[in-house]
Amino acid sequence: MNTHKVLVIEDEPALARLAQEYLTRDGFDVTTAADGERGLALARELEPAVILLDIGLPRLDGLEVCRAVRSFSDAYVIMLTARGDELDKIVGLSVGADDYLVKPFSPREVVARVRAMLRRPRTLPDGAAAARRFGELTVDPLGREVRVGERVVELTATEFDVLATLARSPNVAFSRTQLIESIWGPGWVGDERLVDVHVGRVRRKLGDDAGDPRFVRTVRGVGYRMGPG
Repeated sequence: MNTHKVLVIEDEPALARLAQEYLTRDGFDVTTAADGERGLALARELEPAVILLDIGLPRLDGLEVCRAVRSFSDAYVIMLTARGDELDKIVGLSVGADDYLVKPFSPREVVARVRAMLRRPRTLPDGAAAARRFGELTVDPLGREVRVGERVVELTATEFDVLATLARSPNVAFSRTQLIESIWGPGWVGDERLVDVHVGRVRRKLGDDAGDPRFVRTVRGVGYRMGPG
């Protein structure tokens, strides 16, 4: 029986009930909140594994909730955005969300996305446990820790997975599709810019200059790789 906690922060009662019904049926322990302040309080109290978070919330909007959640939790955050709001998707990811769903969404898609998040392996493939070093940068898959020099770099779970995937195969160019299939799973459907936003956040946190990167390099027409230029 799946006992992972899921917090749904959504102010449209019908959508919140639908998501709760299908997730509960799938075995999740689901709690709902109808405004940002209550949702943030429940995120602290319940320590959920996954948060479904609407952007347009009363009292405290979803972007502020996401920023606050990232100060104390590494829960997976799936932003719920209105159809066509491309800027909302990008901004939501830029403040620490892991993924997004466009409303109106299929409840089965909600369940599939949550299950995909929680299927991410926390065990490592053979040969992947060793720490990797790239100049000042150290990526430790076993401890899920990243350092630049002596400074510990705080990454979200998804940001770490992006960096660790690249670090496992130095000098190998990964396409955006390959990174998505490796991290989000082969069934994921959405905008490949998801990868670019997460790479951008990783670079900023590492102090890496996108124009002249030391660690994560852009391979034009392909995607990204780790290693010297």
